[in-house]
Amino acid sequence: MVAQRYVEARAVLVSAIASGQGKTSVTAALARKLVKQGKRVRVFKCGPDFIDPMILERASGATVRSLDLWMVGAELCRSQLAAAAEADVLLLEGVMGLYDGTPSSADLSREFGVPVMAVIDAAAMAQTAGALVMGLRDYGPVQLAGVIANRVASEGHARMVAASLRDISLFATLPKQARSLPERHLGLMLPDDVNDIDTLLDELAEQLVFDLQAWEAMPPVRFAIPDVASAPDRLLAGRTIAVARDQAFMFIYPHNLDTLRELGATLKFFSPLANQPVPAEADAVYLPGGYPELHAQALAQAGAWQASMRAAHAADLPIVAECGGMMALAATLTDQAGVTWPMAALLPGAVTMRARLSGLGLQGLPTAQGQLRGHTFHYSQLETALVPAAHTIKHPSAQQGEAWYRHGSLSASYFHAYFPSNPAAAAALFTRNTA
Repeated sequence: MVAQRYVEARAVLVSAIASGQGKTSVTAALARKLVKQGKRVRVFKCGPDFIDPMILERASGATVRSLDLWMVGAELCRSQLAAAAEADVLLLEGVMGLYDGTPSSADLSREFGVPVMAVIDAAAMAQTAGALVMGLRDYGPVQLAGVIANRVASEGHARMVAASLRDISLFATLPKQARSLPERHLGLMLPDDVNDIDTLLDELAEQLVFDLQAWEAMPPVRFAIPDVASAPDRLLAGRTIAVARDQAFMFIYPHNLDTLRELGATLKFFSPLANQPVPAEADAVYLPGGYPELHAQALAQAGAWQASMRAAHAADLPIVAECGGMMALAATLTDQAGVTWPMAALLPGAVTMRARLSGLGLQGLPTAQGQLRGHTFHYSQLETALVPAAHTIKHPSAQQGEAWYRHGSLSASYFHAYFPSNPAAAAALFTRNTA
């Protein structure tokens, strides 16, 4: 019997009582500060998310991958953590509040023995901080590494917060910011859309006051090295998949691209925004989600791209369009200003942006190869006469989720699939004549 092997690294899961407390700003500031001190830092994002990982990747200088006990699965989470433990520091940014969701950030903390670093918005409190943090610690309970107080007004304010914590360490403070990471309807703005993003991250890192000795005194976390998983069958060997990638189509899990390559596919990237047509050598096309509503005019005027998409559809090339990708293939897209733009018109119907969230949460798509897991998050609505070929199933309620459409060789849905959850199902999406 082979003995279990382990690797070690200092690691914390950065969480809070809710969204909006500053988890991403604090995690980015901590990552950037540790990198500047010469540490090798790897950051993970808990739960389904595309935008926060881009900010955290910019802050740390390394690819940020997803952790989720349901969508990603415990084994792949364990493999990622063990592989990353060659770094000096692992930072895991939680999702929503510490105990929100099924599974929650607290579940992930306990599964892998990673202590929680609680972020609190201290702007409108002082001594009550202690009651709040003790509740976070004891409700689960979870192992608590310490507290980072965000939006602290002064050194005196920090001392009051620290005194209220009793036996819990105030690990760091971040003062109120004259400006913060800018947001839009789907969350934080993309890093490339913020002109001085690196200056802003440097400012956050510089203003984060933390005790390096306390950090070095934290015991490292041991991560079990799992057995090497067998590679998936090369079901896409010899195929070239054209992947849209630009500011309109940026929402894609790095592991999705890894999985397609492991399945044997060659990936060829192209930019609809630059009016680049589908590459001639493509055997299939992948349009991931993103912000087509912010670039509707450019997409409407991208005649070469639209014509190439229609030609690919007529030639029966498998086309997979997720969320923003689907929006760009509808007949029209009405943006947030109420202006209607012509799109590629592969999918009959009209997309309209809404003021309120239209879909959110973990979901799974039933397929002939088993369930393909993923999530949904969108502010638009598609009106179409097409009858859905299937619906996703919400997790954990098991209620009906997003419509999944088949129109010729096109598969389209607001559902964002996480390909490693079922590589065979992912391969089938990019294979001709898939039922």
